[in-house]
Amino acid sequence: MLVSWNWLTELVDLQINVNDLAEKLTMAGAEVENLSYTAQKLDGVIIAKVLEMAPHRERKNLQVVTLVWGDERAICVTGAQNVKEGDIVPYAPPGATIADGSVLGIEEFDGVKSFGMMLSADEIGLPLLSQEEGILILPQDAPLGGDAASWLGIKDVVLDVSVTPNRGDLLSMVGMAREAHALSTGSRLKELNFSSTTEPFDWPVSFEGVTLEDSGCPLYCLGFAEELEIAPSPIKCRVRLALCGVRPISNVVDVTNYVMLLLGQPLHAFDLDKLPAPEITVRSSRNGEKITTLDGREHMLSSDDLLITSGGLPIGLAGVMGGANSEIDENTRRILIESAHFLPARISTTARRLGINSEAAYRYARGVDKAKAPLALSCALDLMKKWKCGKVYTSVIREGDAAPVEKFVPLTAKKLKTYTGAGDLSEASSILMPLGFEVKSSSEEKAIYKVPGYRMDVEIEEDLIEEVARIKGYDELPARLPGRIHDSATIGLESRTERKIRETLMARGYIEILNYSFISPKFIADLSIPASDSRANPFALANPLSMDQSLLRTFLLPGMVNVICDNLRKGWRFPVRIFEIGNVFLREGANLIEEKHIAGAIFLGKDYRSPYKDAVRDDFFTMKGDILALADAFRLKFDVLPGSEPFGHAGQTADVISDGRKIGFMAKIKPSIERRLELPASLYVFEVTFEPFLMAKPPRFGEVHRFPSVYRDISLIVPEDVTVKEIGELIGDLSSDLVISIRLFDIYKGKNIPEGHRSLSFTLEYRHPDKTLSDEEVDELHTKLRSQIESKGLKLR
Repeated sequence: MLVSWNWLTELVDLQINVNDLAEKLTMAGAEVENLSYTAQKLDGVIIAKVLEMAPHRERKNLQVVTLVWGDERAICVTGAQNVKEGDIVPYAPPGATIADGSVLGIEEFDGVKSFGMMLSADEIGLPLLSQEEGILILPQDAPLGGDAASWLGIKDVVLDVSVTPNRGDLLSMVGMAREAHALSTGSRLKELNFSSTTEPFDWPVSFEGVTLEDSGCPLYCLGFAEELEIAPSPIKCRVRLALCGVRPISNVVDVTNYVMLLLGQPLHAFDLDKLPAPEITVRSSRNGEKITTLDGREHMLSSDDLLITSGGLPIGLAGVMGGANSEIDENTRRILIESAHFLPARISTTARRLGINSEAAYRYARGVDKAKAPLALSCALDLMKKWKCGKVYTSVIREGDAAPVEKFVPLTAKKLKTYTGAGDLSEASSILMPLGFEVKSSSEEKAIYKVPGYRMDVEIEEDLIEEVARIKGYDELPARLPGRIHDSATIGLESRTERKIRETLMARGYIEILNYSFISPKFIADLSIPASDSRANPFALANPLSMDQSLLRTFLLPGMVNVICDNLRKGWRFPVRIFEIGNVFLREGANLIEEKHIAGAIFLGKDYRSPYKDAVRDDFFTMKGDILALADAFRLKFDVLPGSEPFGHAGQTADVISDGRKIGFMAKIKPSIERRLELPASLYVFEVTFEPFLMAKPPRFGEVHRFPSVYRDISLIVPEDVTVKEIGELIGDLSSDLVISIRLFDIYKGKNIPEGHRSLSFTLEYRHPDKTLSDEEVDELHTKLRSQIESKGLKLR
């Protein structure tokens, strides 16, 4: 919200300067992000009249202009095409300073001297002010010879205030004036008076009225004007709009914007002659219905959207934006002015889904006081009369319930003292009354306040206490130590599990990162994800921050890859080990399924120089060790089996299995993808679901083994497509109950091993719980095992 200091001081008599007010607003919850001093360098610019104009004798694109003010006159040269004799303009004579700090002098154009220059809106410091290219044309009643900056009021301080979503009442100059009044001791809030309106309407047209078919619009007011002349609004109004960040358009449109900035009530004007029928109906849209809004965009509507219609056809999205089919233009002669109350939830839903960030939707979504609707319409009609826009009627149509909902909230001295350290209800009343709260009853122990309609955020006693505390100043409250906490507490299972995962991975050299849950659509092409893969069908955001953050992530890998690529672009050269714990969002039919995943990445780095060469370089099996170590930390058993991923290198991609179910993957990224991403070294990644870690097995304790183990080795020649796990399970199934462990210790391919085969060597540990095994007993068991293995068609070495 941009707040003009000059405009604010017209509404409230303040006893503090702008910097002190900015500090107080910030401390009270309405953070002032910036103070902009407009046209502060502008100096010496006067108001002059164009007396004569003649073409330059050498340069036909230039005009020689004679300016007068009082008894003074001057000659200047201009290339502007919008100036004519009799126009009133801002003139900067030699020695004057324009908005950018340039000091003007005398310039010669092919023998003709130009003494200073006439100024455009940009040169006086308000680019939004002008509605045409060239010199800024002032009204005929501007005082010749007067100081242009002072008369226009362009030297101002603009406060950029960040308004929290619960304080829709601050999205107006009146709301800001009320807040400043409460924060400034000795200030006085000035009253606003407008001409009253009447009912029923007596317009000289056959208008059939307004019908409300949807509860999303409890009140709808409509005004009328005819014989309009569409022209620029008064210059000082345009200055005020420009200072508040709104581009002036025309007198009719500027009236609606001016009243919205003043009172916080959005208005909209319809061209009556463009309406499909002489009536207006407010209803829900139908699925598949379309409307083209004032910005030229066509929108497909749903049944949740609220429409303004005429003759059954949409002419506006209620509370969001008007339709292009009823737009005000230079040919408009009769208008209807809408001032209505719409429910916040309906407007915010439509605005977010359609991506329309209008000033009206911004205010309605945060809540607008219903009582403002008729008041704002009276103000708009009054201004149109003062600006001589045309024939303005004071009679209006009012449909719906205009009665405000009364709300009463109690405040007790006991609770006030508990929170603020002081229980003085009289002091609380003196703070709350300037904010618009009325005392309905009061005693030493309890007071009841009537909440003003514009304070929709105040519902309970604690809300009143917050108002007292923030206006009084949080820094003024007495400091107290918190009381003793008697009850012990502990974190939940999920938090404990996350903590242990972090500890385990950080102990193995990983660094945790945190990404947004949003990713770019290009991740599908970057990682070669096929359309048949569920991860290639993410949910799209209705109102994304940017195209690069327009989809909900379906797995964590795209974010991890983006982090590594981004750091490389910024000059990082060394190995990277990162991990992330976060939610992903998967599509199951039309439903959204949210899961928590754990992902990690190892990047080998851009700088290959190392005294240890490849001895310390990570590889696929390094990451496998990290995953198995993570499983061991929770006493889980993971199997890592050959697998495939669209982005995984063939032969270096595996599925992570837990209890016979795939819970994730690990892979080396394909070289083709590494080249596409401009990665100068190999990248290894893994991603597993979080759920198995919640089922960690408890520790098991047993007595110390009393008898020693006896070890025997066995080597088998097996086809390369047979996994170590399969062979290990086979040996375990065939072994005696006295074999308590089987461990792979060697893999060999080469001489004496057939093509397509490899040798796997295992150590078997034999132990009897009640005695020491003899070599003869072990040899007998081991020989039997070898025979059984050979009977399965496997060859022993």
